[in-house]
Amino acid sequence: MPADGQILYAEHAQDILAATLELMHSGEPCALVTSLNIEGGAARELGSLAVISGRGDMIGYLSNGCIDRDIIHHGMAAIDTGQVKHLRYGAGSPYLDLKLPCGGALELVIDPAPDLAVLEAALARLLNRQKMVLAFEGPGGPVQIEYVPKPALILAGRGAIFRTTAQLAAQMDFELHLASPDLEDLASLKVLKPTTQQSMTTPSATINLPIDAYSAVLLVFHDHEWEQAILMHAAQQCPFFIGALGSRRTQAMRVERLKHAGLSETECGQIHGPIGLVPSLRNASLIAVSALAEITANLPPSQIRLSSS
Repeated sequence: MPADGQILYAEHAQDILAATLELMHSGEPCALVTSLNIEGGAARELGSLAVISGRGDMIGYLSNGCIDRDIIHHGMAAIDTGQVKHLRYGAGSPYLDLKLPCGGALELVIDPAPDLAVLEAALARLLNRQKMVLAFEGPGGPVQIEYVPKPALILAGRGAIFRTTAQLAAQMDFELHLASPDLEDLASLKVLKPTTQQSMTTPSATINLPIDAYSAVLLVFHDHEWEQAILMHAAQQCPFFIGALGSRRTQAMRVERLKHAGLSETECGQIHGPIGLVPSLRNASLIAVSALAEITANLPPSQIRLSSS
């Protein structure tokens, strides 16, 4: 938890719900804040969450700093009164001195008494890699928002690029799953607290790591004999991204081997290579940035969907 009066810039609903439940289980008053409507530009997505503690801390954020302190003020007032509060900033707002630099308007709801059982069930679904829906009472009536699990990175490889990519992905708040034949690499990355780690013993053994529609699979081997079993398995699980390190020539040879092993043209077409938005890099850190930028560019188009009930 942050110190009193501080803002912790967590982003994903999974993290905000976990923080909210920690506060509620500890008996500390708190208020859940949700963006229900956006007009024009905005710093955060529709449906973004934050929680305000009774000490005046906020975990999560709804703007890029221009109104978050005011949101904390209203959140503390809602905790004191126990009443749900609706706020509007920007065009049509009564708070004329608080401008949104990105233009437009933002509507929020502050709930000082969120339903514990509902939030526990919602968090359990996200942790189990399932979509979930939360319902809110907006100023115009009930609103439902669908949330999807945190993007996961299934990273397999060894060496400097493997370690650097894992470190950067952790900073980007991916759910991290690691596989490597190098025990020293895995040991060095335990500090990142990956969700799962797997030691690979033979090139023919596939990885036993969870792959779903919200996962990216990235292979950063220079010794490419470790790839085929993983790629065969991953292509059949339909993650949103599959990529493998290597040159154009390596990629062409890789695809031919996979076709010969039984993958279809469509399945082979899922596999990106060479990886990265910038070609022909030789620096491990830059390769990691380039590869994760390509994965980011292929994220599912919308993490949150809004509908009126």
